[in-house]
Amino acid sequence: MIKLILSTSNIMGGAPSVLRRSPVEKSNTELTSALRANFSAHQHEVITTSPHAPAVLSFRHWTQQDSSCLYIPAIDFDASGLAEERPAYDITVKLFYLPNVPVAQRCAHAREAIDLVLKELHVSSIDLLIVSFPGVAFDADDEDWDSDEGGDEGIRAGGSGRESGLGVEDVDSMIETWHALEQLHDEGLIAKLGLSEFGTQRLQRFLSRTRVRPSVDQINVRDCCVVPKPLILYAKQEGIELLTHNDCTNILPPGTLRELLGTGEKGASVLAGPNDSCHGLKGDVIPEWVVKYTAVVKDRGVVENKGYFAVAELRN
Repeated sequence: MIKLILSTSNIMGGAPSVLRRSPVEKSNTELTSALRANFSAHQHEVITTSPHAPAVLSFRHWTQQDSSCLYIPAIDFDASGLAEERPAYDITVKLFYLPNVPVAQRCAHAREAIDLVLKELHVSSIDLLIVSFPGVAFDADDEDWDSDEGGDEGIRAGGSGRESGLGVEDVDSMIETWHALEQLHDEGLIAKLGLSEFGTQRLQRFLSRTRVRPSVDQINVRDCCVVPKPLILYAKQEGIELLTHNDCTNILPPGTLRELLGTGEKGASVLAGPNDSCHGLKGDVIPEWVVKYTAVVKDRGVVENKGYFAVAELRN
């Protein structure tokens, strides 16, 4: 078993830019496109800078492996970082937990994700961590049905029956995960915690069992950004800021990851093909989590650094 760590590096290019996104763009498109671009850039660098570049480039030439991890592509943490001092930035991180990964592993996954972001940005803490649970997708039309308990009603709670096809996990699993994040908050690694896709009733049940209360609820409103009034009133009462986003519910399905790393037309040839047509790695690839980070320069309101890490296990 080996851990695969995929990275996009800074997708903002050479200079900070005001963040503008198409209304129809989904963040999994941004993620997959940025990963492919970073893979291609590292492959091109090997070809153009090495006087002895092979005719057929192996993934070993542009990735980096230690005893337990394969970095795709190789990461030079010394070359990354922010241009100004830490107080100049608001740093927001969104951690996507993926389906079929045991809840018991999430504490370690959260720590791994935050550690990678801290190393990439050369900082000691982040301002806000938003957590996305698998299968939970906010739907303004379903606000009246916002319940985690029982069959079809639980699926309507997150809209997941219609959008992602994934069952919504129970609130006990979410609370267990939240307690792990509270520990990172206690250690000073995270200033504030936030949730994604929680409606009024789920928030009510959740808040009663937390020690560090969420500061943010980030929701995907598909109907002209109409936030349900009950949620607006409840969030205001509890001091929770409502933010919107257009992230996908399941940001990195196994098939997408295998396509990214496989031998197809758009693949990086890290994984072996069906007929062993390349000297790639063999086994089942299981996505575990994805983290998105954004560093905004406060006084100018521009995004200086934005990127993703994605982690998977390769099992024989």
